[in-house]
Amino acid sequence: MKHDDCITRRRRALGFSLVEVMVSVTLSGLLIAGAVEVFSQSSKTYNVHETASRLEENARYVFSVLEPDVRMASYWGLMKGSAGIVGASAQTAVAAGALAGAAATLCGNNFGVDLNMTLEASNDAYALACPAWHARPMPAADTLTVRRASFQPTTIAAATAGPLRICSTRLSATLVNVANVATICPATPVGAVNDLIVHAYYVDQDSSATANLPTLWRKSLSIAPTFVDEEILPGVEDLQVQFGIDPTGNTGSATQYVDSLAAAALPAAAQIVAVRIWVLLRAETAEQGFVDNRVYVYANRAVANGTVTSLTAAGNARKAYAPRDGFRRLLVSRTVMIRNSLGT
Repeated sequence: MKHDDCITRRRRALGFSLVEVMVSVTLSGLLIAGAVEVFSQSSKTYNVHETASRLEENARYVFSVLEPDVRMASYWGLMKGSAGIVGASAQTAVAAGALAGAAATLCGNNFGVDLNMTLEASNDAYALACPAWHARPMPAADTLTVRRASFQPTTIAAATAGPLRICSTRLSATLVNVANVATICPATPVGAVNDLIVHAYYVDQDSSATANLPTLWRKSLSIAPTFVDEEILPGVEDLQVQFGIDPTGNTGSATQYVDSLAAAALPAAAQIVAVRIWVLLRAETAEQGFVDNRVYVYANRAVANGTVTSLTAAGNARKAYAPRDGFRRLLVSRTVMIRNSLGT
């Protein structure tokens, strides 16, 4: 046996040297650390995209609820406009009495039967007389109320009690809580019966399942008739509304967009022909290592008036919003034209 062969066999029997083992361990550690870093970054990127996609999906859903409702404001079945609806009563008038029950009084005097006020909003405050969910409305958010008839006629038997309804013909309309097809509500095609829709949208600081998760809610006219709270979507932090105004009331074109208080002070001839809506959506959970450093300027929230870090603590709601927390957000705006703004 040769000497070189003996040396080779001896080395094989002894295994790897300490230096070789250390190099191998170091290289393995580097490879594992790299793989972990790649996985961590991929996971973080996925979570960011997932959160952004969820916010966009939520925005689409919110407007799928708001837009058709607002667009149909001032629709009253076969009747043009609400001025001649028998049984309607302004909020400034004497209480409507037993016709509407709690629907007329729960959220304010004649709130459920003020059919001439087809669109109504509060500016940077919760102004409904009925309490919000858990009595914790978002203090600086607007509210938006829509009054109209249901798009689809209601098929009911004569003298059927139920929710408030609009019985209409081409010449007249009546608000009823018992639809008598033979007299007050002529049968189709002469007449039509539609449910009365009253929706008051607002933002609360809680969802039905999670405290401190801002949520879009609405007060909705129910069968009783009364108002009940319906949860629209968790993660809505702010709702802002401005009305598009046609000063002459006969063109159907908005020449200015104003807050609700300014709209109420306009001349009687002016008409609301559009609604501009801002919705600020927030992720449901904070993201580790992320800080939202954006300054949100929208509606009447302006940097010139300063900034606030919390909408619930906004003393002056005209300030811009700079949250500086770990929640991702998405601000979405849409302008909705009112199909029946001129009573047609």
